[in-house]
Amino acid sequence: MVDAVVLAGSGNDGPLKECSSARYEALIPVGSKAMVEYVVDALLGSKHIRNVLVIGPVAELSQIFRGERVAVANSGSGIMENIESGLNGLPEAKRVLLVTSDIPMLTSRAVDDFLDLCGDMSGDLYYPVIKKQVVEEKFPSTRRTYVRMKEDVFTGGNLFLINPAVFKKCAENGKKIITLRKSPLRLCRLLGLGFVIKFLLRTLSLREAQAKVSQLLGGIRGIVVVSAFPEVGVDVDKPGDLELVLKTMK
Repeated sequence: MVDAVVLAGSGNDGPLKECSSARYEALIPVGSKAMVEYVVDALLGSKHIRNVLVIGPVAELSQIFRGERVAVANSGSGIMENIESGLNGLPEAKRVLLVTSDIPMLTSRAVDDFLDLCGDMSGDLYYPVIKKQVVEEKFPSTRRTYVRMKEDVFTGGNLFLINPAVFKKCAENGKKIITLRKSPLRLCRLLGLGFVIKFLLRTLSLREAQAKVSQLLGGIRGIVVVSAFPEVGVDVDKPGDLELVLKTMK
């Protein structure tokens, strides 16, 4: 079994602000519960999850989560700091499941499936992708960002299984990549011309992308898994997403 960290520290200062006055996105009401509650409930129902640590506004979260298997800790200034805070709160963990708080349609079955796909969990970072067809079959009105690969068209998920020992290396290299995102030429040099051409021609495979990301993150062992559960990829970051969730939950 593994422990999970739920990232619930994002302020409600984006498009969802028009839907709720909650200070944090994780606390936006979805039906009878706060958005983050659905995520935690799905994790607690998983056969693979031992305990859950929620990173966010402690005063508010403490009023919601009082069970023995759920703890809360204050969030920091950004997502990397919040991940680090969560991992530091689980010092003995060999692998930790990182989950965003904005996927209220997540189910225990979807969590179990993802962790089953991670096999012996010997990799350093596991990341789920979902086929566009799978997403649109269940949620035809949702609008997601997709990438065409050699095998199919995919969108990314919102949970990750990570080896805490490689986090600092990943964070340092990840920040370098993010810094280069506004300089296409330097980013292309980093990625390699062959990689860029394959991506543009839509002949890049998941295995090749997996290898390149692993290399860029410092030589870690990153593994992409294809999930059949669109709930891990359908997040709530704009009013239309919230409307979809409310309609789906009726």
